[in-house]
Amino acid sequence: MYFAKRPLARTLEAIKYTRGNLQILNQLALPHETIFEPVRNVQEGHAAIKTMKTRGAPAIAIVAALALAVDVNARAAQKEFKSAVDAAQFLHDSLEYLKTSRPTAVNLFDAAAKLDALVQSIAQKATEPAAVIDAYLAAAEQMLIDDVQDNKNIGKYGAEYIVSHVKDKNNINVLTHCNTGSLATAGWGTALGIIRDLHRNGNLKHAFCTETRPYNQGSRLTAYELVYESIPATLICDSMASALLRLNPGVQAIIVGADRVAANGDTANKIGTYQLAITAKYHGILFIVAAPSTSVDISTKSGKEIVIEERPANELVMTTGLLENNTPATVRTAADGIQVWNPSFDVTPSELISAIVTERGVVVKQPGQTEFDMASFLGQ
Repeated sequence: MYFAKRPLARTLEAIKYTRGNLQILNQLALPHETIFEPVRNVQEGHAAIKTMKTRGAPAIAIVAALALAVDVNARAAQKEFKSAVDAAQFLHDSLEYLKTSRPTAVNLFDAAAKLDALVQSIAQKATEPAAVIDAYLAAAEQMLIDDVQDNKNIGKYGAEYIVSHVKDKNNINVLTHCNTGSLATAGWGTALGIIRDLHRNGNLKHAFCTETRPYNQGSRLTAYELVYESIPATLICDSMASALLRLNPGVQAIIVGADRVAANGDTANKIGTYQLAITAKYHGILFIVAAPSTSVDISTKSGKEIVIEERPANELVMTTGLLENNTPATVRTAADGIQVWNPSFDVTPSELISAIVTERGVVVKQPGQTEFDMASFLGQ
């Protein structure tokens, strides 16, 4: 196989960081090439997120924070900052700029807000810029560590919930959408982390993943991770999901990630998620959202307030892959002159969601309710 030319294990580490050095896996090149690229400043971090070299809500926040960590560390070494206020202002402005790279990903905004609050607090008391910079570096680096543990908790809670709520515990098949694994996080994954736990515990019979058009994160990335983990899996195109559920009653849950969860549980996720929730409801199976609590935006009351990013038309009318001679190529698949609508996300109403799994536990609706109370669950 083509994969044998490169060690698969490397591709499951999407972020490589040591203080002063950040490398990200260029996910646009997967599954055909494993390319790590340096991120030396906030501009390169912004570009990596905007062009989707880095994607997945948790990974976006971490790469943004660490890109700024590398940048400010280098500037501090050159003694660019004359005071603590100077350093704090640079960090604040950079975080504001990084937020524009992916406006739907609430994890990015949450991380930026927490880091900025810390910086401003330290700057009020600090007499030297080093105090502000050191505090920022420590906090950004801790985010990388915390994300892995959060994802493992999501996997544990989600797997337990599925096993206890499916009708046939001896025939658990699941379907997932987009990519929510190690490549979308600091490690392990959210929705795919649940699938990993089901498999590791001997509860999973088979996993299905959608192609996830138009950017093919399912076929390029999720399929790649499933193959690496030796999890029995089958790839389908997005339009096959309803037929799969009708013909295969063993598929008892659809598990997806989230870019933003509103206070009532409405969830913005990769385009195509909404239609999967509709077909799950019709077929009477579980529809589960897996996301860290940092993806929950209590200030957004419902999905109606979530701004949906629109992506370039070329992502829909062009596709990239390998020719028969293993040469990479990008080809056009649509007619010239056709208009294109390419939203990156859609919003799934809370009434279609069975449960929201976080690192703190599983959120369910109260009997008779169609909405979640995310604020109460999070103690806010």
